[in-house]
Amino acid sequence: SDVTIPNAGSVPRPEIDVDPRTIRDLAFSIIRVLNRAGEAVGPWAGLLSDEELLEGLRHMVTLRSFDARMQMAQRQGKTSFYMQHLGEEAVSCAFRKALSRGDMNFPTYRQAGLLIADGYPMVTMMNQIYSNEADPLKGRQLPIMYSSKEHGFFSISGNLATQYIQAVGWAMASAISNDQKIAAAWIGDGSTAESDFHSALVFASTYKAPVVLNV
Repeated sequence: SDVTIPNAGSVPRPEIDVDPRTIRDLAFSIIRVLNRAGEAVGPWAGLLSDEELLEGLRHMVTLRSFDARMQMAQRQGKTSFYMQHLGEEAVSCAFRKALSRGDMNFPTYRQAGLLIADGYPMVTMMNQIYSNEADPLKGRQLPIMYSSKEHGFFSISGNLATQYIQAVGWAMASAISNDQKIAAAWIGDGSTAESDFHSALVFASTYKAPVVLNV
């Protein structure tokens, strides 16, 4: 690979309002936070307290345990479908803590950490997976395609990439109404080949929509 792997903590962290044209190099590099001793070092490590770090760890461990139990249930034939979040727990759990009440996520099927980190009942998640009589969606969605307006979790779509552009539209509406809320969209790297991904980038950059586009 031609990608240079820098030392942990060596890549500078720009200000949040930096001109994106001046940080193009960050898009083609790797930002390392953990050193070989497992310590978070450098400007990207953040200033979280021990309590906040432990809370984040609990959320991630909870999601991994939930994954293991539901994956087992799927293998046992108790539910028809399940997708794990293995290795991606921190992305959604930490992201949720950076959001404000009223912000809206447009997730894929690997962002259940957004719900767990926001205190959404796991029993309700299980009811949706099993499509039983307590399922808040009444069996109208595939298992793991949760939905919760109160927790800023837009209904997951089974069609890949479609919600990327929807998130931009939601953010544009938020800007027009001046309610100070943001949207966040999620997509897998393979789905960036879809036209929805490129349409979302064009609209977001043209209209300066308050949206975070995650890949």
